[in-house]
Amino acid sequence: MTAPFDWPGRTRLVRAGLSTRVDGGRAVNPPVVRASTILFDSVAHLKDVRRRRNDERVLSYGARGNPTAYALEDVITELEGGYRTRLLPTGLAAITQTLLACLRPGDHVLITDAVYEPVRHFARQFFERFAIDYSFYAADGRNVEALLRPQTRLIYAESPGSLAYEIVDLPALARLAHSRGLLLVADNTWGAGYLYRPLALGADIVVSAPTKYLSGHSDVVMGAVTTTQAAWEQINRSLDAHGMTVGPDDAWLILRGSRTLAARLPVHAAGALRVARWLQTQSAVARVFLPALPGDVNHALWQRDFSGTNGLLSFALEDSTESAAIRLIDALRLFGIGASWGGFESLAMLSDMRQARTVSDWSRHPFLIRLHVGLEDPGDLIADLERALTRTVGVSTQ
Repeated sequence: MTAPFDWPGRTRLVRAGLSTRVDGGRAVNPPVVRASTILFDSVAHLKDVRRRRNDERVLSYGARGNPTAYALEDVITELEGGYRTRLLPTGLAAITQTLLACLRPGDHVLITDAVYEPVRHFARQFFERFAIDYSFYAADGRNVEALLRPQTRLIYAESPGSLAYEIVDLPALARLAHSRGLLLVADNTWGAGYLYRPLALGADIVVSAPTKYLSGHSDVVMGAVTTTQAAWEQINRSLDAHGMTVGPDDAWLILRGSRTLAARLPVHAAGALRVARWLQTQSAVARVFLPALPGDVNHALWQRDFSGTNGLLSFALEDSTESAAIRLIDALRLFGIGASWGGFESLAMLSDMRQARTVSDWSRHPFLIRLHVGLEDPGDLIADLERALTRTVGVSTQ
């Protein structure tokens, strides 16, 4: 498939954020710089650095970043095709801090119905406290324009959406947002900056969780915000005001993982597609959710805007009860039961769509089983699923 613009290649990903020359040589990996206090040559030097640090990336104090984190920021900026990047302790922090930086009391924000579920909790707990109004729009974006208000300041998108992988026409959403003077923020955790580039499609700000595929090893959590040049200042100043930073050791771990992203993602993708196609042959499976599958309702937009897929998919059983889904998950042996995804290991989780969606009707498939297909042999994963289906549902491959 030919991408509609210049996707960052494997070479660019490997080379981004390399360490600087030290003592005439070059370390392959950037060093881990652990520092809270920074020393200056003089008071004048300190004042000069502090004067410049709001607009330039200069080393002034540990809470304002460190060289190891700067190297990771460069990698993510390169991936996303943005102006600059800031790192935060978690993916959720990247989302909430971005929303707080861009919204004021009296504003209204439109949020996709397919949003990462903790954002719903944040909206209920904090937006009302700060007199910020919010509405959820359909995951495919069909009713966004009808929900716009004079007080609307921002549209928040996640494509593909959490759990069911709905895809929104992001360029069309960007045109609508910008015609009204609104910001468009997109969660790009699924695409990892490598499979999808929302900034190139018109978004102003991208949030993501390097916890997932950029790390790839399930051993660190982190968030990132990447912006266009026009959107940078309000984000940067707000994050400084809230003391948002990450430790150098965590940044180094994700730098390490980022070097193999281009090699890992095709393995995840091939495994997920093989598992998904097998699930489609099972009489106990009602529907498989994966936009890379031909025939998926989102397939055409996926072909147009994405350069590939990853290890995520969901499926619904013909027996739509929660107990049936739980029995199947509990019967799996190779799939671990745990939150997150994007690591080397395969995972299975129960998704209650009655809690995760409020605009669309999920009464037909109220419980989904979300799989992350890791780096194990997909044949072994299919055998695990077949054994679990046979044991819990009592059917075999058609």
